[in-house]
Amino acid sequence: MTQTAPTVSEQPARARQPSARPRAVELAVRERWFELGVALCTLAAGAFAAIQRSAWPPHEDETLALFVGRESLHDLLRTVLGERGGAPLHFLIAWAVAHLGGGLGSLRLVSALFAALSVPVIALLVARLADRTTGLVAAFLASWSWVFLFDGVYGRMYSLFLFTSALSYLALVVALEDGGARRWTLWALAVLACVATHPYGALVLASQGLYVLLDRRRLREALVAGAAVIVAGIPFWRTDLVLAGRFDVGVGGRGNKLGAPLPVLRYLRMAFGDLSVGYTAGFLVVCGLALAGFVLLWRTRRTSAFLALLVFLTPTLAFLGATLGSSTSPESRHLVFTLPFLSGLVACALVWLARRPSTLAPVLAAAAALLLVGGEIAWARHKTPLLFDGEPAAELTARDAATEWLARTGRTDDVLFGYEPLYLGAWERRRELRQEVVPRADPRLALDVLRRAHRPLGRGVWVFDASDTNNSSQRQSIDLVYPEPAAGFEAQAWGPYLVIRTIRPTKTVEGYLEAAALAQGVGKRLYIGDADVNLVTVQLALARLGQTRSRSTTSR
Repeated sequence: MTQTAPTVSEQPARARQPSARPRAVELAVRERWFELGVALCTLAAGAFAAIQRSAWPPHEDETLALFVGRESLHDLLRTVLGERGGAPLHFLIAWAVAHLGGGLGSLRLVSALFAALSVPVIALLVARLADRTTGLVAAFLASWSWVFLFDGVYGRMYSLFLFTSALSYLALVVALEDGGARRWTLWALAVLACVATHPYGALVLASQGLYVLLDRRRLREALVAGAAVIVAGIPFWRTDLVLAGRFDVGVGGRGNKLGAPLPVLRYLRMAFGDLSVGYTAGFLVVCGLALAGFVLLWRTRRTSAFLALLVFLTPTLAFLGATLGSSTSPESRHLVFTLPFLSGLVACALVWLARRPSTLAPVLAAAAALLLVGGEIAWARHKTPLLFDGEPAAELTARDAATEWLARTGRTDDVLFGYEPLYLGAWERRRELRQEVVPRADPRLALDVLRRAHRPLGRGVWVFDASDTNNSSQRQSIDLVYPEPAAGFEAQAWGPYLVIRTIRPTKTVEGYLEAAALAQGVGKRLYIGDADVNLVTVQLALARLGQTRSRSTTSR
């Protein structure tokens, strides 16, 4: 008796089920598109930062990092951990750059590298919190914001801060999901690198600690790892306290800069505008999309939405409870660690729109993403035109001439005031010019440096830049003005740069400070933005010197 083939209805249920292979192929294709998209975003971000790294003029903070970095490792750690406070990891990188023979260009290449490396970390973090498509869109949005573009060419710690903070959040999410000593160790190392990069790394750690305590997954493992971080981070907590003491930062009361709801809201508006689109209309669109993205994420992945909420809530509460001194100025880049989450929430809303059952939905979502990126680039160009256009040729020529003169006529015992970029250019031309630099805006530290300097003190040197962005108006030329009385000084001017120098060595701390007060009077007459603060620094240092001598005389 012949057997007939079973009908479709008679076939086993397993045979009628769709094969798992097409699904696996689809996932593999999606993963490849994700990897390709992230790679393209990374290459674009890195290429922009590398190509434009010379567009932005040198800054005193970059000079500071390299001049401190040219010290021995022991002296660098003493300066950063015990005197200045701040970001030891960034100074260690600057130390490596300086001792390998690099200069500002090399330091900016490091910033470009960490900016590029941040892109895949952002994509992976948001992919863990939402999905791969959302992660790709978030990386695309984040890599064209003003803060991201500027920090990619700025030889400071902020692209490193973005990288280490995003990496620590990614490591935390992985450790909470999968557990294990190895994953918690990786999280501890990542978050320690973050707090070693910037004092605001403490806010990153605080948001993560609150998340773990409220989420309560793998709480015992997390507490052990967290305790290890607290103990291992003691040197960083100490250097943060040193920095806070220098700039009169505390908690409670109402600070000069923030500390009250309205100033905090103004600061957050500025910061999140610089992290996305700063124009009012564009910023409102970003806020609406981010809110919609948060609601969508709350409905589908509540723990992810909860982490995003804490990332924004922690710094807000910290600023509301902080008192910040008059010399403290929080900037947009200080909140760069929130960039992955802001971009991620906006991406959630755009991806949701793209998945609507309409043929126009993906087109509208793609158009919205491109418009947002266009708005980010437009805002970046509005905020920092030099980032795209570069410096005027006349200013470059003038700076080259000024640095060449300082390198050619400088002496190793000259005493420089402030970490002026012209000094950096002179040192790059003539590496043996390891002159003493007196920090500005901190009378105690300035006096300490002068007291430790080799005696007798050499000539005093001061630089004034009419094109500096701290001035009320930027000019490409400056008048050749001498201190009053002019006896004992020489001066040279190139374009916007004026250099004033004593003809003879100042010899004593008092002699240097008195000459510095006369020189800063020139800056005030020329409406140089930093001259007021610098003059106050010199006057307070002189007052401290007089008090010390008075106490010494009384004790005798």
